Amino acid sequence: MQTKKRPLLADQRGLTTVEYIIVLVLIAVTGFAIWQRFGGMVKDKVSGSHDTVNEANTVSTEN
Repeated sequence: MQTKKRPLLADQRGLTTVEYIIVLVLIAVTGFAIWQRFGGMVKDKVSGSHDTVNEANTVSTEN
């Protein structure tokens, strides 16, 4: 039984795939954390830009 376990423990063929999955998960979690932190700020900036453009459009049509 001891001889059957050794080749399985020494086999590293699937290790690269697992490492890539771990890196991918870390990148995804980091992306979600950044979006959570700055998403509201971006939404406020876009909304403010939208309001500014609407005000500028209203002023130009009144003149």
